[in-house]
Amino acid sequence: MITTIPFNNNTCDWININVDSSVELEQFYKDYDIDDEVVAYSLDRNERAHLEYDAATNTFVLFFNVPNPGKIDNHYETIPMTFLIKGQQLITVTNSKNHYVTEKLKNYLANNDAMSTFKCLFSCLFLITDSFFPYVEEMDIDRKIINDKLKEKTTKQNLLSLSDLETGIVYFVSASKQNLVLLEQVKTHVVYRTLDASEKEQFDDAVIEAKQLVEMMQLSSQILQQLSGTYNNILNNNLNDTIKILTVLSILLTVPTIVTGFFGMNMPLPLEHNALGWVTTIAISLVLWFVLSYILRRLLRR
Repeated sequence: MITTIPFNNNTCDWININVDSSVELEQFYKDYDIDDEVVAYSLDRNERAHLEYDAATNTFVLFFNVPNPGKIDNHYETIPMTFLIKGQQLITVTNSKNHYVTEKLKNYLANNDAMSTFKCLFSCLFLITDSFFPYVEEMDIDRKIINDKLKEKTTKQNLLSLSDLETGIVYFVSASKQNLVLLEQVKTHVVYRTLDASEKEQFDDAVIEAKQLVEMMQLSSQILQQLSGTYNNILNNNLNDTIKILTVLSILLTVPTIVTGFFGMNMPLPLEHNALGWVTTIAISLVLWFVLSYILRRLLRR
């Protein structure tokens, strides 16, 4: 599905291509004399954020990471979105998972009609970066809820939820860093020198927002790593305590085994013909048990 929306007093066009297959996209790129290699980039859902520039056709291409609104395996991920500028046309390539960005841009253009193609592009990048923050806040709320549950009881389900949350944070940290690196590359590109003051101001706003997102994501990631490390230490400590208890019990259980084994040997022994010999054996075992328990208790308290 191809949608064309004029802006900047009908001097510029925004063309959005919402496709999930390469057939329609290839034909569109052919009609607009766009490199076929961009088709593969546009449909690759694992494509990293980067820029391409074709001087022959004067085509400026950006691949920007966008949050995926739907969870995958109980965690959030990101997907790339393609932006092309060719002449006075801004072209976006979306699919069913990142098409929501076009609605944001439509609302923005409805309130800000007088803008150039590059200013529209940088405004869209700003809106995309801003759309990350609600997901980050949601993950922070989930982290607090999981932390409260883990304080009450360290269950396997709560630990798996913490792991899913950590996975989502990793995706967002990587995506936000890639987006920031991309914007820094734009600033060193030859196209940046052709921008006017208004376009550069909008670009700087997008860079500032991207830096804030990276800092926020890194903070959330560090807190989550510290939380995960804390509960990992708690589990290790609990395991050590369990092993310590089992070791003490195994040592104490050897006392009656040794005593009964001694009196069970097939040779003449003390108390062999005593009717209360078995009571004496039990008494010896109990005395040794309590003495060894006292010694082990003193050793464990050190």
